[in-house]
Amino acid sequence: MQQQRLPLALFLSLFGFACAGTARADAGSARLPDWRVSGFGTIGVAHAGEREADYTSSVMKANGTGATRSWSTDVDSRLGVQLDTTLARRWSAVLQVVSEQGLDNSYRPRIVWANVKYQATPELALRAGRIALPVFLIADYRKVGYAYPWLRPPVEGYNVMPVTSSDGVDATWRWSAGPVRNASQVFYGHSAVPLVDSLHLYARHGVGASNTSDWGALSVRVNVLRADITSNIGQDLFDAFDAFGPAGQALTARYAMDHKRMTLVNVGASYDPGTWFVMAEANRAISHSFLGATRSGYVSAGWRWNTLTPYVTWARVQAVGATLDPGLPTAALPPALAPMATALNAGLNSLLMRIPQQTSFAAGLRWDLRTNMALKVQVDRVTPHDGSTGTFINPTPRFVSERTSHVASVALDFVY
Repeated sequence: MQQQRLPLALFLSLFGFACAGTARADAGSARLPDWRVSGFGTIGVAHAGEREADYTSSVMKANGTGATRSWSTDVDSRLGVQLDTTLARRWSAVLQVVSEQGLDNSYRPRIVWANVKYQATPELALRAGRIALPVFLIADYRKVGYAYPWLRPPVEGYNVMPVTSSDGVDATWRWSAGPVRNASQVFYGHSAVPLVDSLHLYARHGVGASNTSDWGALSVRVNVLRADITSNIGQDLFDAFDAFGPAGQALTARYAMDHKRMTLVNVGASYDPGTWFVMAEANRAISHSFLGATRSGYVSAGWRWNTLTPYVTWARVQAVGATLDPGLPTAALPPALAPMATALNAGLNSLLMRIPQQTSFAAGLRWDLRTNMALKVQVDRVTPHDGSTGTFINPTPRFVSERTSHVASVALDFVY
C-alpha cells in the first residue's frame, strides 16, 4: 500500500505546485484546467498444453495457464483508466491506474503513471513523478493491448524488464536532422517492486538514456538503463552459505542480490508503411546476481487486409552467464555437514535454472471489429532449453526442459 501512496503523494504535491503556478499566470481569468478521462482494457483467456508449470505473460503474476488451471483469464486480462489534464500553456499532468493480476493473486489497482510535465520550450519537456521506463519500442503503451498488433508482446523479450515505470525525473528533447525526427530522453529514478509476503525488490539510482528516430515509415529506438538492485529473495539460502566460511561467502557475494549493478541495452526497429509491418528488437541484460545475464530478441511481421491483420513472431532468450554452479565442495566437509551443503547447492541451482532460456514461434490474427475494439487469436509454440524453466512459472518437480508446449489464446482489446 505504501508503494501506491508515495507516488500519489508526490503527484499531488507536484500537481498543487503546478496549479499554483497556473493560478498566478492566469490571475484575473476564468480559465479552468482541461480534464480528459480515457481508458483501455483486455479481456482474454488462454490455454496451455503444459501441465507441470504455468505459462503467463509476465513473471510479475501469481499464476497462469498450465499447472494451476487448464484455462486462465489472468494471463492477459487487465483494465486501465487514465486522467489527463492541461493546466496551462506549459503545464500538464497524467495519472494512470491499471488493474491486473499481481504476485499477490489480486487485481488490486496499481498506479502506473503519476507525473506532472512542464513544456519548457516547444522542443524540451521536463517531467517529475512516476514515469514509464522508455526501454522498449512500445514502452509508452505497453499495457494497452489495442495499440500493438499481437495478442501480447513477446515474453522472451519483454520479461527481461517486467517493471514498467520508475519514480523520478526525465527530460525529452525533440530535434531534427534533415528528414529524420528524433526524441532524445534522459531519466533518473527509483523503483520499488511489489512482491509477496515480506519479499521486496528495489531498483535504486536508475539512470538511462533513450533515443527514437523516425524517418517516414521507419522508426528506430535505442535505450540504455543502469540501476542498483537489491532484494531479499533467497536471503535464507545465502545466510546459510555464509555460515560455511569463505567458500560460502564467495557464493553469496557472487549471486545474492545485494546492491548489484544491472544493465539493460535495447535496440528496436519498426517499418510500417500501412499495408504491412515488420518489427524487431534485441536486448542484452547483465545482472551480477542469480538473475544472470541474457540475450533476447524477436522478429515479427504482419499484413493488413481490410480489418484483418495476420502476423507471425519468432522470439528467443538465452543465458550468456552461469546457469549451473558446483557450489560448496562437499568432499572436503565433515560427514555431518555434507548433506546440508548438498541441499544448499541444490537450492542455488534451483534459482539459476530460472534464468530464462527459451524459443517460441507465434502465429496470430487481429480483427478490428470497430475503431476502438479488436479481437485477437494467437497460438504459441514454446520450448524451454538447457535445463531452464524458460518463462514458465510455478514449475513442479516433474517439469521437463526441452519439451515443447502449445498455448492458444483469445483476447478482446478495447479503448474508450
